[in-house]
Amino acid sequence: MKALKSLDRALTRKEMKSEVAKLQKAGKKVVFTNGCFDLLHLGHISLFKKAKSIGDVLIVAINSDKSLSRLKGPKRPLVGEKDRAKLLLSLKSVDYAVVFNERTPKEILSELHPDVLVKGGDYKPSEIVGREYVKKVYRFPFVKGKSTTNLINLIVERYGSK
Repeated sequence: MKALKSLDRALTRKEMKSEVAKLQKAGKKVVFTNGCFDLLHLGHISLFKKAKSIGDVLIVAINSDKSLSRLKGPKRPLVGEKDRAKLLLSLKSVDYAVVFNERTPKEILSELHPDVLVKGGDYKPSEIVGREYVKKVYRFPFVKGKSTTNLINLIVERYGSK
């Protein structure tokens, strides 16, 4: 079932839905997390490792370029969705990547019905979008000081005047 990862690309939603159904039928516990993941950093890697540890398969859903731009502003993304997907798929802990165009993952979660949803610790349980489409929700704390915003600010501080 993991052969699709070798495609080195994000699956379409239709492909991902079919894959999730196959995985669950085979008794695999499917874990889902999502985000922009515009600049990968230690906080993301930590989240992916923890997420993978609680199931058999980890799906990372990424905001499309248009969605990310709507969320973060017109200067983003810094890295396009195809490249972000390839980077994610190169990680040992990530089994599948899928792109979604909406502001939140609610619609894709309603289509995929993974077993587990993983989010960062800054979300209160009642704020977690799509929780009604999974059996269990896990929240993991952020790695202190590790964020895309911090990275961008550091780059601007160090190189912005050049």
